[in-house]
Amino acid sequence: MVKQNSTKAWLLASRPKTLTAASIPVMLGCALASMYGHFQLIPAILCFLFAFLMQIDANFINDLYDYLKGSDREDRLGPERACAQGWISPSGMKKGILVTTALAAVTGLFLLGYGGWEMIPVGIACIIFAFLYTTGPYPLAYHGWGDILVLVFFGFVPVGCTFYVMAHDWNTSVTMVSLACGFVIDTLLMVNNFRDREQDAISGKKTIVVRLGARAGLILYFLLGLAACWSCFYFVTEGRLWAAILPQIYLLFHILTTMKMARINRGKELNAILGETSRNMLLFGILLTAGLLIPA
Repeated sequence: MVKQNSTKAWLLASRPKTLTAASIPVMLGCALASMYGHFQLIPAILCFLFAFLMQIDANFINDLYDYLKGSDREDRLGPERACAQGWISPSGMKKGILVTTALAAVTGLFLLGYGGWEMIPVGIACIIFAFLYTTGPYPLAYHGWGDILVLVFFGFVPVGCTFYVMAHDWNTSVTMVSLACGFVIDTLLMVNNFRDREQDAISGKKTIVVRLGARAGLILYFLLGLAACWSCFYFVTEGRLWAAILPQIYLLFHILTTMKMARINRGKELNAILGETSRNMLLFGILLTAGLLIPA
């Protein structure tokens, strides 16, 4: 039993398991900064904190507005949501969103001392799109834009900006790691959408899987992981062979998970694939980070 608006309720609503997706891009941005001799501890900590706060903020927003839209029905297959379960009242969730948004904004202000004023539009965009994902007259998640947003806000923005606040630079290595990171994290969204395809269709949520079908979703899931691995081959041209080779270990686990996903096909059992995908994603991040840190 979870008491309404209790500490446990807020912890569950924050979805701590999703913080993996927030930490991997920052970890890779730090590894790139270290590779080029620009790593700094304080901005690294601030980048992690900002990423965690924005992930929690997005989770709160998603929880509240999916509930208000009626998307979190009794036939929901994914993990339980706080508002739908009555763990947190809608008014309480609105206050939680206000607090986490404010904390993220304050953290972003501290980062200005390292990244410069050019970070302001980036921070504002992070906050705006956290809301636009599920709110407003044109909620982006309901119109198939989720995968593009993952590529941008879990790839280019966190990887690139983490590197930028330390190095004040951008190069091809940053672009390729941003792509790889965005691709691998999008596998998490893809398996979510694959699992929820029937419920999403009823709710009018037009994800790529709803638009193209389950088979296409399965193929795209596999191709995203493959694209993440193949993006790392760029580092052969930089003389960083370990950064190209180590992430390929992830591909074995990704293939096995894809095969299991195909066998299960539908239902709550796909939550196991969600867990495996999260594990594989973290493995990829650790392997690529290690590869970037091993001297050429």
